[in-house]
Amino acid sequence: MNKFSDIEYKRPDFEKMSATFNQLLAEFDNAKSAKEQSDVFSKINTLRNEFQTYASIASVRNSIDTTNTYYEVERQFYDDYEPLFRDLNIRLYKSLGNTPYKKDLQEKLGNQIFNIAEVSLKSFDTSIIEDLKEENRLGTEYTKIFATITVEFEGKRLNFSELEPYEQSKERSVREKAIRAKYAELEKHLADFDRIFDRMVKVRTNIAKKLGYKNFVELAYHRMQRTDYNAADVAVFREQIQKHIVPVTTALRQRQAKRIGVDSLSIFDSALMFTSGNPQPKGSPEWIIENGKKMYSELSPETKEFFDFMVSNELMDLVTKKGKAAGGYCTHFPKFKAPFIFSNFNGTSHDIDVLTHEAGHAFQCFQSRDFELDEYAFPTYEACEIHSMSMEYFSWPWMELFFKEDAEKYKFAHLSSAVMFLPYGAAVDEFQHIIYENPDLTPAERRKVWLDMEKKYRPTMDFGGIPFIEAGALWMRQLHIYRSPFYYIDYCLAQICAFQFWQKSQTDFKAAWANYLTLCKAGGSKTFLDLVKLAGLNSPFDVNTIQAVMTDVSAWLNSVDDSKM
Repeated sequence: MNKFSDIEYKRPDFEKMSATFNQLLAEFDNAKSAKEQSDVFSKINTLRNEFQTYASIASVRNSIDTTNTYYEVERQFYDDYEPLFRDLNIRLYKSLGNTPYKKDLQEKLGNQIFNIAEVSLKSFDTSIIEDLKEENRLGTEYTKIFATITVEFEGKRLNFSELEPYEQSKERSVREKAIRAKYAELEKHLADFDRIFDRMVKVRTNIAKKLGYKNFVELAYHRMQRTDYNAADVAVFREQIQKHIVPVTTALRQRQAKRIGVDSLSIFDSALMFTSGNPQPKGSPEWIIENGKKMYSELSPETKEFFDFMVSNELMDLVTKKGKAAGGYCTHFPKFKAPFIFSNFNGTSHDIDVLTHEAGHAFQCFQSRDFELDEYAFPTYEACEIHSMSMEYFSWPWMELFFKEDAEKYKFAHLSSAVMFLPYGAAVDEFQHIIYENPDLTPAERRKVWLDMEKKYRPTMDFGGIPFIEAGALWMRQLHIYRSPFYYIDYCLAQICAFQFWQKSQTDFKAAWANYLTLCKAGGSKTFLDLVKLAGLNSPFDVNTIQAVMTDVSAWLNSVDDSKM
C-alpha cells in the first residue's frame, strides 16, 4: 500500500454505490447455489470496504487537524451518510437471515456474522435515520469543542495533553495551578456539555422507543453486539469490583499519600506517584519509536512484521499538537488491510502506554487482516480491549529500553494505576445505566447521580473544592459517555482478562504469548465469551474470577517496597 500521507482521498459517490449494492443484493437473494451467493457476497464486501476505508481516512485526517475545513466537511458528510450506509448493511443482514444456504455460509464465514446480523436488525430501522444523523452531529460537536479547548498556563497556550506533565509535577503548587486552570476552562463549556448530552439522551431514547425498546439500555447492548451477556451480568460484575477492588484501591491511595508525603490524597496529588517524579520516557518521540521497533522485533516474529509495516507506511500519528483531537485510538482501512494508530504523545509515561495499548489493537487487526468480512477485523469492544491491555503487560520485559533505571518504578505505577482505574470504569457504567433508565432527569439531577457514583466507587476521593467537579460534572470530560455509550465497562471486563495474561506471563511467558496470538488471529470471528475461552482465560462474569486475579495482583504490589521509589 501507499504511505498514509500519499493515499489519495476520494469521497464515495453514495448514490452510485447504493445502486450497485442493491443490484448485488438482488443477485444474492436470487442465487441458485451457496457458491453463487458467496461470490456475490464477496463483491458486496468490496463495496463496503471501499466506503469504510474512505470514511476512516477522512475521520483520521479530521482528528489530526480539527481546524482543517476540508476534512471537517468530509466528516460531516459521513455523519449524514453513515446511517444510510447502515441501512444498506441492514438489508444485507436481512438477506443473510433469510438465505436457504445458511449452513453452507456458516461453514465458510462462521456463525458470528449471523449473530451480528441478528442484533443489528434489532438496532435499526429507516424511521431512525434522521435521529442517527443528529446523534452523529452532536458527537462531532462535542469532539470539536473538546479538541479546541486550550489553557493559558505559565505564559503558554496549552491543550489538555500538553498540560498533563504539569499535573504530574513534583511541585504541588504547580500541580494545583495546572488542575485548577484545566477545570476552570472546562467550566466555561459546562452549558454546552449539558446541552449536547441532554439532547443526546433524548435522541437516543427516541430511537429506542421507535425500535420498540423500553429505554436505550437494551438497545445500547445490541448496538455493542453483546450477544452472550446482559445488563444483569454486568451489574454482578460491578458488584464484584465494589467488593474486591474498591478496598484495594483505598489502600493503594493511602500508600501513595504516604509515599509522596501528604496527609491525604487530593485531586492535586493523584497524578503524582513518587516524590522523585513519575517515570518518564528518556528520549524524544522519534527515540521512542526506534526503541519500539527494537522491542517488537524481539518480542516475536509476528510483532516485528507488524511494527515494521506500521512505521514504513506512516500508519501512526502520535505527537500532540494544536488543533488535534484529544485521546488515542486505533482504526483501520479495510481496503488496504491496514490499521492506524492515533495518539497524543506529551512526554509522560502515557506515551509508552499508548505505544503498547493502541499497538495491541493494531496488532490484532493486522493478524486478522485476511478475514473476508470487515465485521471480523475487530471483535466486540470488550474483546478488543483484551488485546490492547494485555500487550501492555507483554511489553514489560522491554521497559528498560524506555525508562532505563525507572523501569521497575514504571511497572509498579502501571499495575497499580490499572487497579485504581476499575472503580472509575464501573462508576461510568452504572451512571449511564441510571441516566438512560431515567431519561427525563434534568442536567442537575444527572450531576447528582454522578456524585452518588463517586461516593460508591471512589469514597476517599478529595476534589479540592473545584467547582466543576464538586458540582458533579467530572464525567463530562469522558468522551466515551458522549460518543460511545456503554463502551466504558468494556475496559473493565478486558482488564480482568488482561490481568490473567499478566499472571500467566509471570510464570510461562512463551505459553501466555501463544494463547494471546491465538486470540488475536481469531479477530472478531467469535463472541466475547467464546474468545475468552479460546484464549484459555476465565470469564470475568464468574464471581470467583476477580477475587482470584486480585489475590495475585495485590501480592505483587505488596511485595514492592515503593518507599524506595
